Amino acid sequence: MSRTLRAKEALGALAKRVVIHADGACRGNPGPGGWGAILSFGDHEKEIFGGERATTNNRMELTAVIRALESLKVPCEINVYTDSQYVQKGISEWMPSWKRRGWRTADRKPVKNVDLWQKLDVLASAHSVRWHWVKGHAGHDGNERADLLANRGVDSLNP
Repeated sequence: MSRTLRAKEALGALAKRVVIHADGACRGNPGPGGWGAILSFGDHEKEIFGGERATTNNRMELTAVIRALESLKVPCEINVYTDSQYVQKGISEWMPSWKRRGWRTADRKPVKNVDLWQKLDVLASAHSVRWHWVKGHAGHDGNERADLLANRGVDSLNP
């Protein structure tokens, strides 16, 4: 039995239901970047953010979700909301084929950001995750807040 299947079976009816809103930002691409995420569980909320001096927007989008999943201590039922089609389609549609091809694209080129994709794959497999795309900068409260956190991550690089 796969690790993902075991994790999903272990969740059962008493699993924590967590909502994650994640976003990345970059000033210049590549350039200084930030990531932010909001984790909601019932009435509880946790905001996290950070930044990197030389990165890309896609790396920050992935990092936001990775850092959010890393902060969870037990398997959960999770709804992840992202404005990044790269993240949402990457994990939901493209990753199975990348893995079958040894982390190569359909053109047989190495998958970009493979280090982060592999980390995300391992982290997500410990949970039951649904991935949702939302349009960025369109008034979605969770996404707007995650965007502010991501930009705070960039700002934190210049004290």
